[in-house]
Amino acid sequence: MPPEAAPELVESAFTLETSYAGVLHEGLNLADLAHVLDLRARRVIPAEAAAVLLGALLDIDAVPADQFPYDPLDGEPYNSRERVLVSRIGTTAGWLHAGRPRREATRVAFRLYLRRAVAALAADAASLGGALVDQAGATAGVLFPDQTYLQQAQPSTVGHYLLSFAYPVLRDGARLLAALDWVDRSPGGAGCVNGTGLQSDREGLAGLLGFDGVITHTRDAMWQTDGLVELLAASTSLVSTQDALAEDLEIWSSAEFDFVSLADGYSRASVLMPQKRNPYALSIIRGATAVLIGRLTGFLALQKAPSARSDKLIFAYTEVPGALELAGRTTRLTAGVAATLTVNAERMAEALAGGFSQATDLAEHVMTACGLDYRTAYQVVGAAVRRAAADGRRAIDLTADELSVAAKELTDAPVELDPDALARVLDPATIVATRTGTGGAAPAPMQAMLAETEGTAHRLGTAAHDRIHRFDRAAAALRQAAREVADADA
Repeated sequence: MPPEAAPELVESAFTLETSYAGVLHEGLNLADLAHVLDLRARRVIPAEAAAVLLGALLDIDAVPADQFPYDPLDGEPYNSRERVLVSRIGTTAGWLHAGRPRREATRVAFRLYLRRAVAALAADAASLGGALVDQAGATAGVLFPDQTYLQQAQPSTVGHYLLSFAYPVLRDGARLLAALDWVDRSPGGAGCVNGTGLQSDREGLAGLLGFDGVITHTRDAMWQTDGLVELLAASTSLVSTQDALAEDLEIWSSAEFDFVSLADGYSRASVLMPQKRNPYALSIIRGATAVLIGRLTGFLALQKAPSARSDKLIFAYTEVPGALELAGRTTRLTAGVAATLTVNAERMAEALAGGFSQATDLAEHVMTACGLDYRTAYQVVGAAVRRAAADGRRAIDLTADELSVAAKELTDAPVELDPDALARVLDPATIVATRTGTGGAAPAPMQAMLAETEGTAHRLGTAAHDRIHRFDRAAAALRQAAREVADADA
């Protein structure tokens, strides 16, 4: 830090930059080790100096981030590390700067952090998808009145409803894995904008770090942020799907609905009102969604600037990891809620029997059985439903005579309906059984969707964990190679 730095600059900018030292610490360790090994192999750094430098870097690598003396007075984490290195090995530490600005080291470290965090979030999405699929399978035969605008729409099943959340969760998990392909590319050797003449290629450094290749254009490698927007968008979308589920469950767990109950571990009792058992976990899910939307929006605002500006990334080092971490915690919470959810099948059946969610199927039956166009059949059923509702009666109470009267009032011609056929049309279970087309709630399409989503969740989880294991192996191999060189040339 220059001596003239104002205390306000230290308090704001340098403290901010030091705050993300924990995010970058391990990545900076690995980036430094790989940089020294690569330049030693190119005979840029003398073998003896490389051994001393690697030994000191391995010592730093053994220190946890929260125990390393990062200090805002140094300006940023890279400078704190340099201060410690110089205090230990003197001017030999200066070899670390050969062909590489501190910005490059930070960019490498950030991607090393991100690739693990993104893979972990994809794995969390797979776990949530699996929990939703399991609960959907357990409730595939539980009838309930599916809703739009908080009004009964059509008879369905709880399992069918839950799968409508499993699909987008798993799609967002796939989006995260696709974004991981962007993250898992090395900016190493890119320099500030146009690389360095000390490295004839950049692939060797990428290989040491376990990256799946390099970012082609050097200036783009150092300053690109579009992939970060994609990460934030996918993370926000993932949790937004959970928000929709949480919004529904909060309503349905109320005494007024009593459709579902959250497990005790995801609820919290009121300290004042003995009768209240609050679905507290759902509030956390909803609040996290709002925070993630804010982070995505704020980061998008940062992009409106000229190229090659540090402010785009200075804030990214806190906002993006924070968003990924929050999305992960929230996704794991939602998975727990889904896995332990209790469904009140009796209350749902009661609500279904007491409403008019069969009206659409009834209108279609009147159309096909009586030869009316659908609009006219719709109006006939609507008139009969309104009359029944006004009398405090239900859809299952409608009779063929009532529908005939309604038709005569509207068309001057009565309709004739078979009472037995009408009873079948008004039976919610029969209605659900007719939904045999792709994506329907009948048993056959439900089993197909359950198998599909279960397989997708398994593949997503396996792919995410495989990437994490590969990253771990690469880091272990890099540390082992550095140790061998440090010991051999010491």
